[in-house]
Amino acid sequence: MTIIDKRDRSAAFRQRLSWAMDRKGMTRSALARATGVDRSTIGQVLRPDQARLPGAQLTADAAAVLGVSTDWLLGLTDRPERPGDIVAAAVAVSPAERSSADAQLLGWHQEAAGYRVRHVPATLPDILKTDAMLDWEYAGIREHGAQHAIGTTQQLRDWLMSGISDYEIALPLHEVRSCAEGTGYYAGLDRATRHAQLRAIADLCDRMYPKMKLFLFDARQVYSAPASVFGPRLAVVYMGRFYMAFRESGRVRSLSDHFDWLVREARVDARDAAAHIGAVIGESAAS
Repeated sequence: MTIIDKRDRSAAFRQRLSWAMDRKGMTRSALARATGVDRSTIGQVLRPDQARLPGAQLTADAAAVLGVSTDWLLGLTDRPERPGDIVAAAVAVSPAERSSADAQLLGWHQEAAGYRVRHVPATLPDILKTDAMLDWEYAGIREHGAQHAIGTTQQLRDWLMSGISDYEIALPLHEVRSCAEGTGYYAGLDRATRHAQLRAIADLCDRMYPKMKLFLFDARQVYSAPASVFGPRLAVVYMGRFYMAFRESGRVRSLSDHFDWLVREARVDARDAAAHIGAVIGESAAS
């Protein structure tokens, strides 16, 4: 640990206190009133020939009033934000709609323009869903309903087709087979709609490669919760009722590394995704 000379620490304190007051638009008199001390006390703290630091109470009160951390005022950190503010900026929880096909996602996609987007969906990727699939999914939802989902998904699809960003999707193998056979989540959906949906995905895999890549992994070997990584600055985990959005670079990098792992462990590479989906459709049609 480096021990800082008292005179250097007091000089840094004065500079940082002055900067925080200027940012807040606060005069010496206003800071004195807010902290419950005399104006002369604030004046003494700010005197350039003053080598003393104020007491702990005044330091804490000034930090609270000015919206900075006491550690920063004392030169112990280079981040002026308070710990709680740093956490709030790094992790945000925001409401999610019935599925991940909502307007908030569109904004995050647009924010990531020019960067690679990486996505692990909860079901088949919303961005690749047909209108018929969305009609079925939203049939029992009164609020917003299918038309809202279709409109938002079309905007996402337009964004994808523009080629602004490379787009990678990691999907469990069983999701494709479940859709083809009408089991699990897709039970009750007619075969024509299910197979048309899968053919639409296979067609996009063919037409958009390598701008869009679909990797299929075996969920018995590897696992992932629904998540998206929007370039280097934002990663989002979908919880059902809400999103957890991370903006701290280390967390974003961790989720990106997780996606790399899914790609490395994929049973079907993006080059072969369309052919695999076609084969699954054929097997289902023959049964």
